[in-house]
Amino acid sequence: MDYTRTVEALKEGTVIDHIPAGQGLKILRLFRFSDSGERVNVGLNLSSRHMGSKDLIKVENIALTEEQANELALFAPKATVNVIENYEVVKKHKLELPETVEGIFACPNSNCISHKEPVRSFFYVSVKKSDTKMKCKYCEKVFSKDIVVEVR
Repeated sequence: MDYTRTVEALKEGTVIDHIPAGQGLKILRLFRFSDSGERVNVGLNLSSRHMGSKDLIKVENIALTEEQANELALFAPKATVNVIENYEVVKKHKLELPETVEGIFACPNSNCISHKEPVRSFFYVSVKKSDTKMKCKYCEKVFSKDIVVEVR
């Protein structure tokens, strides 16, 4: 099988590659890349020699920080995050699961004070038996990552 590039090169910005197929739109939504006003290229179910199929996101003129890149590890732990300047990779973020996540997800517990008070959501992240768990700082309830991610 021949592999060809199906997405144009990026002059400035961030490339998130090797996203498990089906996770790209979730990452796009959660990190609000489309709200940035910058051009965003998204490839879904692209051919991959290593993964079979993958998703890919290229965001122009936005350089993800290490902290932001690590938040991606919740959805795509083996993703590559490359910061591009003048068509060259100037930084490769090595993803590590963050210990905490703040302000991205809403707590699934509708009685949690984070829904009624002007506070940013805050979760402690841990892995138990290969399942990522998130514990709300405010109500102290523990949820599977997949439950927290779906609530908005």
